Amino acid sequence: MGASRVTAHPERWLGGPAPGGLALPPAGPNRTNLYAPRGVYLDDEVIVVADSGNHRVLIWYGWPEKDHAPADIVLGQADFEAEGPKLLHLPTGVAVYEGCLFVADAWHHRLLIWEGLPKDHNQPPDRILGQSDLTGISPNRGKEVGPTGFYWPYGFAFVNGWFYVADTGNRRVLGWKGIPEDGRLPDLILGQPDGYANQENRGKGVGPDTFRWPHAIAGDGGTLYIADAGNHRVLGYTPFPAADRPADLVLGQEDFTRAFELPHIPQGPRRLRFPYGVTVSGNTLAVADTANNRVLLFSGLPRTGAGHPAAGVIGQTDFDGSGENRWRSVERESLCWPYGVWFHQDRLAIADSGNNRVIVWRVELA
Repeated sequence: MGASRVTAHPERWLGGPAPGGLALPPAGPNRTNLYAPRGVYLDDEVIVVADSGNHRVLIWYGWPEKDHAPADIVLGQADFEAEGPKLLHLPTGVAVYEGCLFVADAWHHRLLIWEGLPKDHNQPPDRILGQSDLTGISPNRGKEVGPTGFYWPYGFAFVNGWFYVADTGNRRVLGWKGIPEDGRLPDLILGQPDGYANQENRGKGVGPDTFRWPHAIAGDGGTLYIADAGNHRVLGYTPFPAADRPADLVLGQEDFTRAFELPHIPQGPRRLRFPYGVTVSGNTLAVADTANNRVLLFSGLPRTGAGHPAAGVIGQTDFDGSGENRWRSVERESLCWPYGVWFHQDRLAIADSGNNRVIVWRVELA
């Protein structure tokens, strides 16, 4: 972590091993291996991983006592060795809210909900959002864009009694008061003038009220954070938006009208490149700075303004590094395309997609 003010160390490795760090962990489906995982959830009782490349969700009950621990439950496949799109096609976001498991079945353009944590392999979902039934897999319900359909819904969050969906392909965020039933009109649309528009950056260019690829959502009692990956930034709304409006905070850019991105230069503590994940715990915000192969930690929860520096970095030895696995090998403290992130108290789970694994870190929260 270098001279950073927020410190962390890796605690558990899920996924296959990388002997000597000279080759990637194996990706073939079984009870241990992961293939390009994009989403992860962690609490005191369970770890849930979107094993995206294997088109399945894996569940570990209880805290894994060792690295490379085998999963307990598989969803989306008949067994641990099966592969290919079936129930799920590139699942991404996963989370448990009010005792229910939510999965963003992104390339089927829907969210799936299990009423209670599944105890059986390949258990079917109880509810669907974004399609009328399990046979529906087309963008926007097979129609033009509308207020109740999704196009690549990669992320979601339930914060302060509101349920939000990052409807990435429609360049918008949808919000409902409470967890909705399918077909219910959203109470909030951010990033578009109405429920029937889906232009990139509203067709007018980067601004404080536009998205290119909204991808992940998190928040605390004061601020809603949205990872706008395609514009290389995170937007923050303080207080939570009641209607479509400009954001109050931008991280990763100097101001609200820029989408600067340039690889292979020292990035520093203020720059983001394709931030695909965001999560909050206490007074710390973690951002998956995916293309820079690192996770940035912001202490004090920035809420307004632009250009705030991170206080800590995971995956690189300092803020200038950005190489995959530090341009060396697969090591316990290196990252390659970290995607989803999830905070639970002082544990930070990182879906290290390019390394076919999930790493859980202990973070000394600011």
